[in-house]
Amino acid sequence: MISVKLPVQSSIITVMTRAAIKASKGLLRDFSELEHLQVSVKSNKNFVTSADLKADEIIKSELLRARPTYSLLSEESEEIIGEDPSHRWIVDPLDGTTNYMHGFPHWAISLALEKNDEIVAAVTYDPVKNEMFWAEKGCGAYLNDKKIRVSGRCSMLDALISFGILEECISLGEVATSPKIRKTGSTTLNMAYLAAGRLDVLYSTANSNKWDIAAGILLIKEAGGVLADRHGNSTSEYKEVAIMTNVNLLTPAVLYMQSFEK
Repeated sequence: MISVKLPVQSSIITVMTRAAIKASKGLLRDFSELEHLQVSVKSNKNFVTSADLKADEIIKSELLRARPTYSLLSEESEEIIGEDPSHRWIVDPLDGTTNYMHGFPHWAISLALEKNDEIVAAVTYDPVKNEMFWAEKGCGAYLNDKKIRVSGRCSMLDALISFGILEECISLGEVATSPKIRKTGSTTLNMAYLAAGRLDVLYSTANSNKWDIAAGILLIKEAGGVLADRHGNSTSEYKEVAIMTNVNLLTPAVLYMQSFEK
């Protein structure tokens, strides 16, 4: 039985965490089967797609049952325009599908609530580790029942760095072999880990899909982090966010990016 101890939450966060936990049960069951099955890549992919879609349906059902007038944007289904377009759920039922397909235990469910184009509530749930990252605008960021903050590191020499997608790291050549570079395969968890101080700098691709980073944007903000474009200018626009870190590391993180882009 999945159990996550959480402090007192708003009704919105309660709805979101319950939806994530409910969807996670099927994902965990199927993931357990994947770990022990020796099947073709095609069969594996079909299996994962089915699990992804089932989770999407559960999440949509839970969220819209609780707030039937809200709109909803999901990676896996057509956008729903509700009676209240000022509120919109943003859903990624399974971030890290390649990891999931290979039985690699690093993937998550990501949910966010947008109000008038601003993210006001966020949940990223890692069912394998039973870690619920969540945040609400103005209320801080949490991991299960503990408040979290970004790291306080000041030097890139001490920083643990991650890149949003593998292709970015490959393009860096020798830089990608650094022992302080992490390529995890899940942008959602990268952002949650940054908010919790487990990573110090995260580079992401401009033009990210909204469902990939919506929850993470609020988690990082509420944990005291900064989000910037490739030039270090502060931004919360999901198509512009390229650098995520703490205040101390923003300038050196920009210079580091510029050094390998030359």
